[in-house]
Amino acid sequence: MFRSISNKEAPSFSHFPYTPPHPTNSPSSLSQTLSLHASPTSSPLHPLIPTSSKNPDLLTAYRCISSVLQKDGQILSIAASNGLVYTGSTTNLIRLWKLPEFTECGQLKAKACMVVAIEVSQDKIYAAYGDGKVRVWQRAWDGGLKHVRLATIPKTGSYVRSLYIAGKDKTIKHTGAVTSLAINVSEDILYSASTDKTVKVWRISDLKCIETIQAHSGPINAIIVADDGILYTASDDATIRVWRRNFCSGDQLPHSLTMTLPAKCSPVKTLTLTSDGGVLYGGCTDGYIHYWLKGWFSGQLQYGGTLQGHTHAVMCLASVANYVVSGSADSTSRIWSRDVEDGQHTCLAVLVGHRGPIRCVAAFSGRLGEETEEGCTICTGSLDGVLKVWRVTCINEVAENMTSTQNGCEYFEL
Repeated sequence: MFRSISNKEAPSFSHFPYTPPHPTNSPSSLSQTLSLHASPTSSPLHPLIPTSSKNPDLLTAYRCISSVLQKDGQILSIAASNGLVYTGSTTNLIRLWKLPEFTECGQLKAKACMVVAIEVSQDKIYAAYGDGKVRVWQRAWDGGLKHVRLATIPKTGSYVRSLYIAGKDKTIKHTGAVTSLAINVSEDILYSASTDKTVKVWRISDLKCIETIQAHSGPINAIIVADDGILYTASDDATIRVWRRNFCSGDQLPHSLTMTLPAKCSPVKTLTLTSDGGVLYGGCTDGYIHYWLKGWFSGQLQYGGTLQGHTHAVMCLASVANYVVSGSADSTSRIWSRDVEDGQHTCLAVLVGHRGPIRCVAAFSGRLGEETEEGCTICTGSLDGVLKVWRVTCINEVAENMTSTQNGCEYFEL
């Protein structure tokens, strides 16, 4: 499973500060490469530290519990569902990992390379590739785990009639690389964003393009859909735009722009929402994470502030419970906790171990998806080709002192 890392870099990420090793055929060189990049399966427990001055008895501990150097080069995308983690890379493979063991349990193959985005919904896996197309698999559990290839969006040479699409672009396929996917389950819609500055809307039932949104003046890097159907798009034009789907007939476009959120003149690379949709986070190339608060009565977004700590571009974000996880081109991930009472954010931990920019991240509540304790489990994928699993736990010092040392460490065991 371990190997020396390729010198090839994906064109989209060549501007990030990352220098892969230069392997040679000598045994000594190979041994040195493995010792530098084949991270141990676990790391020592980092000391317990107070999470905030408001509650000094609440402590945070974290460690790396698994680390795998893949054969596929740079890891570009990650998604998790029903005890499985899917990872995409610069090759044509999507690898499947079983939780909680975190062992590889399968692969999905396609002719195209560069799996830049993965979304999983209702046992369907949607993967965007470097050729501008989206492949769809159906997951089944009968007689063991199986994945059946359903379709490719769009089909080669496909075009749509004007009644299916709004806007001037009558070609189904994006003219630029697809950068992000999002799914609106309640309305049976798949969104795809692209460097061609558009978002395309696909009806999942028949996989037809029903709209092209001319969304931004610059390449679109990320999209996300809230439970209420609101679509958020982030772009290199340093804005986040908010879109609402209209159900009225007539000349009104299916999606209309309701708000534009400026990101302080810095391109926005990634987005995430809290589970209740009340806070929107945007990660930018200047290393800042801006966030906006949604009014419960007005529904309008108000600027809340910034999370500062990263020294390079924020490339990925994830949220779970009251935690926000950020991955950066500075090769670190940060875990932020949001206080439910005053909305203030605290950096709980800085996860260090990758040797390249962190391109994708996924987070789970509790221990690998089991919501049994305060904390979260995090998967990070990097351009260094390493996939890591981290455990971050918040404990109460008073309660901890009442238990034995052995029992106090059990939550780090797989």
